[in-house]
Amino acid sequence: MKIAVIGGGHGSYAAAAHLSDQGHAVRLWRRDGSALASVKENSVITLTDSAGTRDVGLALATTNLAEALDGAALIVIPLPSTTHPVLAEQMAPLWSDGQVVFLPPGTFGSYVFAKAARDAGNTASVAFAETGTLPYLARKQSETHVRISVYATRLPTGVMPARESERAMPVIAEAYPAVEALADARDGALMNAGPIIHPPLIMMNAGPLEHFDAWDIHNEGTQPAIRRVTDALDNERIKLREALGYGAPHFPLADHYDDARAEWMYGNASHERLTDSGDWREAIDLLSHRYMREDSALGLSFLVSLGAEIGVELPIARGFLAIASAIVSEDLMMSGRSLTALGLAGLDRAGWARLLEQGPQA
Repeated sequence: MKIAVIGGGHGSYAAAAHLSDQGHAVRLWRRDGSALASVKENSVITLTDSAGTRDVGLALATTNLAEALDGAALIVIPLPSTTHPVLAEQMAPLWSDGQVVFLPPGTFGSYVFAKAARDAGNTASVAFAETGTLPYLARKQSETHVRISVYATRLPTGVMPARESERAMPVIAEAYPAVEALADARDGALMNAGPIIHPPLIMMNAGPLEHFDAWDIHNEGTQPAIRRVTDALDNERIKLREALGYGAPHFPLADHYDDARAEWMYGNASHERLTDSGDWREAIDLLSHRYMREDSALGLSFLVSLGAEIGVELPIARGFLAIASAIVSEDLMMSGRSLTALGLAGLDRAGWARLLEQGPQA
């Protein structure tokens, strides 16, 4: 299958290498031409995983977005949600009938991309899907080498518009057999684990993160007190899901840490493989890192505003959003991905049902 992978980060390189290794014709697009040059020279990425280390050939490495998208059946965008508004506008006129776009994860980015396409007057039948996490726990070792410590074993995925789900899911499954169909894109957005796991880990580890040159929030930083907080925050997410009519499985984060519970998105022993790799012992700038700018600013503002809209209080999520705002000296509810920012404040149940089923209308 012809696949376009968008971006130059850990997830994008992991996707490009993995999907090429699986026999797909992958075109990797990256905005930064100088950073892409070393891959573009030979169209090769070195992949390390449990099967060892090998060079994987790409069909194309390019800085031309139209060239990357042309003829692609599946477009994978494993980029932080902070990139969505600009990228959605750039890609809006380029979509063509039948394409499927996969955002792993999305923070309701499926709506951002779908609306941008409609606003640009592009009426092509395109399905935008989002899931709860990246398909990989991965870190780039260099600009030509990526290491994947864990592959996702379950990827709960919702599609916008939902009426396209039956067409889109088999396309995604050809690349990612672990996908599991959800009701709609909002269902998929509310599976996003990032706003649950990362805000407590960075804010409750703020001292060591700012003191040490590098700190592993998943190893030394994941202590019982913090785990109790992430479970409580996750219970708010599940309460919100249930209030909106979404049923189990909710993929509680507790399953990730306890192999005696149901299999989580990354399967059993994934937390141990993550910490054993040492790849997450890193410097995290609390002002700029994506755990703050994506998971806290965008993810928490989406959850809190959606809860407020339907009368579901999320005090822990709201508290972390307030703390994050204090850390960065910015009102993240105002600048984040709230329903107001999305233009969806005040939408009633019938309006939501139409939006999720049919997608945004021009």
